[in-house]
Amino acid sequence: MNKKQAQIESHHFPWDHPRFRSWIAVARACQLMQQTLTRRLTHLDVKPPHLDILVNLYRFDGITQQELARKLLVGRSNMSMLLPQLEKRGLIERRGDARDKRVLRLSLTSAGRTLTEEAMEIQTALIESSHGGEPIEDCVKVAESMERIIATLLKDDELAAGG
Repeated sequence: MNKKQAQIESHHFPWDHPRFRSWIAVARACQLMQQTLTRRLTHLDVKPPHLDILVNLYRFDGITQQELARKLLVGRSNMSMLLPQLEKRGLIERRGDARDKRVLRLSLTSAGRTLTEEAMEIQTALIESSHGGEPIEDCVKVAESMERIIATLLKDDELAAGG
């Protein structure tokens, strides 16, 4: 065996890792869930990134653009592309903060609230059809595991960014 062959054989490939199957399953489930949700929302002309914004504004009326970006794990540039689309459709509005004129507060319009409720029904039906056969306890364990992974990745990102 030559030196190069020995290096290749001693290399640890991702598919050799005992947690690789979990990695792939999570990635595929996420991708398929997004594709299915996208398809089911088509008639509303709402894509998952728009839905994320609308649902957060439904839950947290008056949130700032910065708070929303932090919740959705996206940058301000991404928000500055998506928000005008929703505003142009008359689904959201930005209002100045009474105490700090530099801050804009985001809210759903009446049309935005109605559309969001319709979209949430679709999302809830997808959650039920995809997870309904699983025991609640298993779903909770998966959620807890994913939340730990999210926390680890966020911590790693903060360290890499020097934060």
